[in-house]
Amino acid sequence: MASTPLSAREKIGYGLGDAASHIVFDNVMFYMAFFYTDVFRLPAAFVGSMFLMARGLDAVSDPVMGWLADRTRTRWGKFRPYLLFGAVPFGLSCVLAYTTPGLGQAGKMAFALATYTLMTLMYTVVNIPYCALGGVITADETQRISLQSYRFILATAGGMLSTVLMVPLAGWIGGTDRVSGYQGAIAVLAVVAVAMLFGCFATTKERVVPRTEAASSFWADVKDIVGNDQWRVVGGLTILNIMAVATRGGAMMYYVTYIMGQAGLFTAFLATYSVGNIGGCLLTKPLTDRFCKVSVFSWTNGALAVLSAAMFFVPLRQNGLMFGLIFVIGVLHQMITPIQWVMMSDTVDYGEVKFGKRLTGVSFAGTLFVLKMGLALSGALIGWALAAYGYVSGGATQAPNTLRCIIALFTLLPGACYLLSVFVARRYRLRRAEMSAIAVAINGGG
Repeated sequence: MASTPLSAREKIGYGLGDAASHIVFDNVMFYMAFFYTDVFRLPAAFVGSMFLMARGLDAVSDPVMGWLADRTRTRWGKFRPYLLFGAVPFGLSCVLAYTTPGLGQAGKMAFALATYTLMTLMYTVVNIPYCALGGVITADETQRISLQSYRFILATAGGMLSTVLMVPLAGWIGGTDRVSGYQGAIAVLAVVAVAMLFGCFATTKERVVPRTEAASSFWADVKDIVGNDQWRVVGGLTILNIMAVATRGGAMMYYVTYIMGQAGLFTAFLATYSVGNIGGCLLTKPLTDRFCKVSVFSWTNGALAVLSAAMFFVPLRQNGLMFGLIFVIGVLHQMITPIQWVMMSDTVDYGEVKFGKRLTGVSFAGTLFVLKMGLALSGALIGWALAAYGYVSGGATQAPNTLRCIIALFTLLPGACYLLSVFVARRYRLRRAEMSAIAVAINGGG
């Protein structure tokens, strides 16, 4: 039986949750490396290692958070309470991560590691239940694609709000004092994020109820999601997807400053990419209504791989051409992101049929862990590569080898990730007919 269509109000409300998350997530992608190296003045190699070290905690915290969420019982549901009670701590952790106390170098490094780790932990507390919520608002595949399209339009808008306003806000608040400017700017954005999380809590409803409540041990649940072959495929696609966008995003400030030659272009360049992202979200549902979502996903990754490789050969200072290319990249990348999250929801349904229990929280926790691992790997790679190729923090110019490194980080490495995604996606088999059979099996056992 077809489900009742979700209201636009609920879709928008759900999207507000990811808009809040992207205020942090996009700042980590686009600013954190640059903030730590050029504002906080930490060594690039340490910054790269710090991003990777913080993921050690995620290896434990993410699946534990998912396991706890699956077993949460409240009058508000399993996942929504974490948006309500985690919002304020999440906002405070963002401000701490952009705080730069007057300590010696060792103290600054320890403080950065502690506050960055705290921020990612609070992101886990809020975002794993949020992502799992998308899998229980509706079980209908068409409605899921629509819900995720709304989500990523608003997530892109939230990320755009954060990243496009960050530098102007920092300048307005701190003037020439970039330290207080960045802290003040993130404080303003954190207040907005907290309000968005409250809005998401207030406007959504959990409807998909598991046939049987999860009662197994933590390790049994982890074993089941690892044993879910389609979850493993989507996990691989997730890490490749985030490495592509995070490496390009993390290298963008360096690329605009030293390759395009005008640091002041960064806000406009990022805004162009973000507008492209919104266009991509709007295209996802019409395309997936007409074509198989897995085919659209594969074709788009292939196009992104070709365009990324082509960008490597754009001559220096061809800024007009680069604006056009980054817009198209933005459109194509955000076409695949909603599809990927629908695929993850599908693996939860598949796992319920295969293992006889619905592991929504743990499944999305695993996804968030590999996503953050990809984010950490890209951050580490940027830091290590810049250090290896002689990057001079705050330098007016960089050596030719450093420039080539920045160009490769911005173009070739993301292209390689997209190309690998094409091949990994061939192993995903939960297409429309398969999902219809799974829906019948789940409803038949209700």
